[in-house]
Amino acid sequence: MTQPLLKSGDRLVLATHNAGKLAEFSALMAEFGITVLSAGELNLPEPEETATTFAGNAAIKALAAAQAANLPALADDSGLCVSALGGAPGIYSARWAGPEKDFNGAMARIEEGIGKDERNAWFVCVLCLAFPDGRTQSFEGRIDGQIVWPPRGANGHGYDPIFEPENETRSFAQMTDEEKNAISHRARAFAAFRKACLD
Repeated sequence: MTQPLLKSGDRLVLATHNAGKLAEFSALMAEFGITVLSAGELNLPEPEETATTFAGNAAIKALAAAQAANLPALADDSGLCVSALGGAPGIYSARWAGPEKDFNGAMARIEEGIGKDERNAWFVCVLCLAFPDGRTQSFEGRIDGQIVWPPRGANGHGYDPIFEPENETRSFAQMTDEEKNAISHRARAFAAFRKACLD
């Protein structure tokens, strides 16, 4: 039996300045006795995400936080990929909403771009665990579905109102947090991370 990479009593930096993400991951880690600190709390700078893949950007963020804080760090990079748009917005999902975080405009841009025929889409999340010595390990989660229009539901965030996961008749934004978190791309990435690093 190999030792888990993280164990009870460890401190882990979450490479985010997003309070919602911190709350989500703190709750997930609590049962393992791991204290989660955010890059925001530690006043760590946000590195430029210059990679062309989710895994590359997650690694940039995780390594920067691990080396700045001298602690293990976890970063996620995630986004919506639309088949008819050649996989866009993909790694640029947040940027499509612009500095004002106008996701209504971003969702309309997707709808205008895809027409009526090809509605296939998927959400991807890559989690990267990095250590101060430069070691990294990545875990990917994906959920397939389709784009629906008009937007439906008021829960969730980002593109959730226009994404209906496979085998569902509701958008992510019409589900409770618990229902979404049971099947989401982030939940799937976290399950892989948990199996490799915590259990």
